[in-house]
Amino acid sequence: MLFSKRLKELRLEKKLNQSDVGIMLGVTPTQISDMERGRRTTTLEKAVELADYFGVSLDYLVGRTDKREVNL
Repeated sequence: MLFSKRLKELRLEKKLNQSDVGIMLGVTPTQISDMERGRRTTTLEKAVELADYFGVSLDYLVGRTDKREVNL
């Protein structure tokens, strides 16, 4: 699943660990790990928070486009 792959890529690009992202999102590092491995999904609200945090569009994060830009 592209969401899992892109979440991990974005986290590593920012040199963050799973705990850092978990704290920002209000979930455990294990939940972030499970999302990155495709074992767990997330809510729409948390997906939007992740997209905003990493400065990418939600469409990019979930694999609907390869363009990272946010269209406002």
